[in-house]
Amino acid sequence: MIIILKQNAEQRAIKALCEELKSQGLSIHESVGEATHILGLIGDTTSIAESWLRASPVVEDVRRVSEPYKKANRKFHPEDTVVTVGGTRIGGGNFAVIAGPCSVESKAQITQVAESVQAAGASLLRGGAFKPRTSPYSFQGMRAEGLELLREARQATGMPIVTEIMNTEHLPLFGDVDLIQVGARNMQNFELLKAVGQSGKPVLLKRGLSATLEELVMSAEYIMAEGNEQVILCERGIRTFENSMRNTLDISAVPMLKKMTHLPVVIDPSHAAGIAWMGEPLAQAAVAAGADGLMIEVHNDPAHAKCDGAQSLTPDQFAVLMGKIGPEAVFFGKTLN
Repeated sequence: MIIILKQNAEQRAIKALCEELKSQGLSIHESVGEATHILGLIGDTTSIAESWLRASPVVEDVRRVSEPYKKANRKFHPEDTVVTVGGTRIGGGNFAVIAGPCSVESKAQITQVAESVQAAGASLLRGGAFKPRTSPYSFQGMRAEGLELLREARQATGMPIVTEIMNTEHLPLFGDVDLIQVGARNMQNFELLKAVGQSGKPVLLKRGLSATLEELVMSAEYIMAEGNEQVILCERGIRTFENSMRNTLDISAVPMLKKMTHLPVVIDPSHAAGIAWMGEPLAQAAVAAGADGLMIEVHNDPAHAKCDGAQSLTPDQFAVLMGKIGPEAVFFGKTLN
């Protein structure tokens, strides 16, 4: 249930109403915008009479919410959430590009890629230190050493770093990571979601390979229920019957998620197709659909990459892409960060 308060309502009366609702065992999520002030009631509201609430001098309207997600629901929070990562704003008209290699392989590699993507216009540096791989014999990442190399690349360029966490035991190693990524395979690892929620750090949550949009938003709800509302949703392609590409990019997820939730939405065209040349048209489609950002894999030597070289752009190819994405983002009303 949401309560829409009247503009210029007395704070004392609002506080009294909140205390009365809390005494009935309800939690309250408060959202204050430029022209809206909303109280979202979380808990069993079946015994709360709408007529009683409407009788309050500070209440403009009351609506019941049927969706199981509350904190992530746009009805609770009509204005777009803006997540700030190391000075870069994502959401609410702010567009950001996250770029870098699938995995950190060496100091020279990650530093070279960081400098090249920054020069092309990327705002955040991605790189995997812990790598979830389908085969146990594939490269699993440099782990703690990879995190240290990411920090060194950040020091050299000033770019915030984005990297994936695999389990709760690794969380102490992520203390100075700017944006923690929860991958597709861990989207419903609920204990991990709770842990990153408790960390208070911004979280990039990827959609599972076969997850519905409601399941994705419910996973975000796990993070937000721990008091962390700095969540960015990422559509990275879903598994379908089509086998000409790695996954199928669900571009329709962008407008639908924008209707369902107030959280920023970014697109990962690299994992969606798994084919480097498809990155450009899919990235452009994401901008046109209203995405708040992109996550693109870039490697200085894709042919010899230890992970996902086939879907990685070279620095030169990435620079060409950014030359097209920047003007298009502005055309569609976005501010490129």
